Parts: sequence; structure tokens; C-alpha cells
Amino acid sequence: MSYAIIGFGNVGQALAKAFARRGIEVSVATTRDPESFAPAAAAIGPTIIPKKLAEALKADIVFLAVRFESHPDVAKALPTWKGKTIVDVTNAYGVPPEKLGGEPSSRALVHAFAGARLVKGFNHLVAGVLGQDPAVHGGKRVVFLSSDDDGAAAEIGALAENLGFSPVRLGGLSEGGLLVQARGNSWGQLIFKDLVKFD
Repeated sequence: MSYAIIGFGNVGQALAKAFARRGIEVSVATTRDPESFAPAAAAIGPTIIPKKLAEALKADIVFLAVRFESHPDVAKALPTWKGKTIVDVTNAYGVPPEKLGGEPSSRALVHAFAGARLVKGFNHLVAGVLGQDPAVHGGKRVVFLSSDDDGAAAEIGALAENLGFSPVRLGGLSEGGLLVQARGNSWGQLIFKDLVKFD
């Protein structure tokens, strides 16, 4: 299984730290030349590999950590997304609901990345918290996952556990998934809630 993070701002770097902590190789890409962010990637760890966008998108699992408005540029980079799993880490705060056809923002991504299996996740924590070690006081930091594809949700849940998090599944994108999606100028009720699960 291969992994990529698209977007290398605060959230992309926080995700990269999670992979680096576990020594898991992950490609990182932006629309910029890889040399421009190679020093930042090297500072996180040797398993963080800067690549051109087209190269990074060969990965099986792609974390979309760009600004929501930039997702069409990424979607155009491949002729088909069949066989890929996209983890939607974007937040569409400030995007008018009518611009999304009244649908949750993740449903807009389902249309843009046609053929991919989409899981909403890792987006409810601010980058500074997401980048911290998820082992907290003997428990594990929670990440919420929602998807209309149970298989994809299970796959990303297993990855979240590998990264040291405790995944909590919320159901479909238009159901429990609404709790972690911004709508217009309001945040979902679970966004910014930093929860720790104890077994």
C-alpha cells in the first residue's frame, strides 16, 4: 500500500509528522516544484519523500490536504480516480452552501474525484494538535472518519490505528459526516474537539 499527501501547508506537514513518527514512507506534493519544499520535508524525516504531483498521485491512498477551493486542480491531474482512496482533509469554511448545490463539501469531492472511494477524516483537529504524538496520558487521540463506502472507511481506520490514532466512525458523509464538515460560515459540532480514547 502506498501513500501520498497532497498539500504541504500546516495540515499536510502535521500529517507527514504522523507518518514519520511510525517510519512509514509517504510521498508529499503540491502544485509547486518539489525542490521548493524539500528542506521542510527533510526536516520532518527521511520517510517523507517530495515528488511532483503526477508522481505522488500514483499512490493507492491520497490525503487531500489542500485548500478546499484548490481541489478541482488536483482532480484534473488524473484522467480517472478509479482504484484510489481519497482521504478528504479539507474544510470548506466560508464556501456558500449553494455553491456546493446544498450538499456537504465531501459530496462535492465525490463528484470531482469520480471513481475514487472517499473518506472524510483527519480534518477536525487544528494542525498544531494533529501534528502532536497521538499517544496522550495512556490513551489515543481520536480521529473521526465518515464515508459512504464501508470498505474504504475500514481501510483508513486501520491506517489511523497504524499511525497511533483511535478512529471513530461516524457513518455516511451526509449523516454523521455532517458533524465534521463546515457549512457556509459555521463549523460542524465535532470540529476542533480534541478527544482522547482510553481502552
